[in-house]
Amino acid sequence: MLRLHRDRVDLVFNVAGVRSAASTVLLTHGFAATSQMFSGNIPSLAQNHFAITWDMRGHGRSGAPDDPSLYTVPLVLDDMVGLLDQLDVPRATLLGHSVGGFLSLEFALAHPDRVDGLILVDTGPGFRRDEARDGWNAMAERYATSLAERGLAGLPAGAELSAGSHRTATGLIHFARRVLTQRDASVLNGLPSIDVPTLVIVGAQDTNFVAGSEYMAAKMPNARLIVIPDAGHAPNIDRPDVFDRRVQEFLAANDAARQ
Repeated sequence: MLRLHRDRVDLVFNVAGVRSAASTVLLTHGFAATSQMFSGNIPSLAQNHFAITWDMRGHGRSGAPDDPSLYTVPLVLDDMVGLLDQLDVPRATLLGHSVGGFLSLEFALAHPDRVDGLILVDTGPGFRRDEARDGWNAMAERYATSLAERGLAGLPAGAELSAGSHRTATGLIHFARRVLTQRDASVLNGLPSIDVPTLVIVGAQDTNFVAGSEYMAAKMPNARLIVIPDAGHAPNIDRPDVFDRRVQEFLAANDAARQ
């Protein structure tokens, strides 16, 4: 377990694989999950790549300060830059799950010179209509309220979620209200400008994210869609065999194209 001190927040991260590998992959988990959600995929990924997993601020073993101002999208993007800089990685492929995928899209728009490719796992592109965005934000507030009332016992259900992975619910509450919530359609509107190779993966049973995944694959100029059967919101856990193979194929093709 490695640590990066970021202002008033310590971030916990791990690395696997060899630095001389063809490419680096930065894996970002979803809301209320941790880097542990990728533990079953790292052995395959690290065979040919340098993999970085981390617990976002407020999650897992990373710092979870009780100061709402320390939970913003720009700060999380700066965390990602800090991790890459700490490891002297100029560019990486970003693999993000759910809100981790949305933040990876935000990162690609803010720092296109640091991105070799994107792997978006059960990720949504945001909302154009205010009423749809309001519905998403109401869900985020329900998560926050449940955690505030019940502590870690208030975590939502999910194959990638485990209350024992977190030290406290405090950071999750602030993250839900200030990072998980959305305020505009800037990411959705920016999709056509993200031209790096992109693999959009979604579990066939994750009905809330299939349409959004199809939309991203259609709007991004260099994207393709993989729908994994018999998988829900965490296809890397439900069907690791298919997930790992598809990711390896995508990375191998991108590595070959850059040579």
